[in-house]
Amino acid sequence: MARMVLSVAGSDRPGLTQALAAAVLTAGGNWLESHLSRLGGLYVGSVLVEVPAGGAEAMRAAVGQVDAHGLDVRLVPAGEPQRAGGEALHFSLVGQDQPGIVDRVTAVLSRLGANIETFETHVTGEPYSGQPLFHMDARLLLAADHPAAEVQAALEAISGEIMVDIALKAAG
Repeated sequence: MARMVLSVAGSDRPGLTQALAAAVLTAGGNWLESHLSRLGGLYVGSVLVEVPAGGAEAMRAAVGQVDAHGLDVRLVPAGEPQRAGGEALHFSLVGQDQPGIVDRVTAVLSRLGANIETFETHVTGEPYSGQPLFHMDARLLLAADHPAAEVQAALEAISGEIMVDIALKAAG
């Protein structure tokens, strides 16, 4: 069996997820993991599928039919599973929205060799003032030579500069 990743983007409408599921099934594939959402008015996401040996072309043909109906679908071989690292952490952040928050936080994480395994952000209105609040949630896999305390200290060092509250805890 071979693993492949489908990346999708296009106009949102009812039935897109079912069309992808039918394409995977038609090609003899198995749907393993997915992250699908509506973002900026578009249907976007990724799906990890498993296909029989030599089934990549059948999968390409099947998803090509979905692509023909207005959904941009890309298919690439999946990489090898991630190597073991250090501790896994859940990281969350909230603060007044401003340009540069993601850049500053990811720069710290990159410098410390932390791998971002999942990453989600959104903006909400502050309950009393209505000002935009930026929220970030991520799952991190730390480098074996950078303990959680070091990562937390580095993030806390920038939290005052970008005016955000952060929280780190062991990922479950």
